[in-house]
Amino acid sequence: MIETLIYVILLLIVLGVLIWGLQQLLPLLAPYIAAPILQIIRVLVIVVLVLVIVYAIAGLLGVVTPIRFR
Repeated sequence: MIETLIYVILLLIVLGVLIWGLQQLLPLLAPYIAAPILQIIRVLVIVVLVLVIVYAIAGLLGVVTPIRFR
């Protein structure tokens, strides 16, 4: 149980840094992409990353099983 909590904390740290990095890099696209489209991209990136975080935590807790390709 303690091992799972450590994995969840490490996962949140790594994905938090990933989210922060993406938020820092998205303004660099501003001169090339219109503001409304940039906002849509920003929201979609956050939604996808949150879904990945929830799925990964659920997998670590044993709620869902990982996808296996055969």
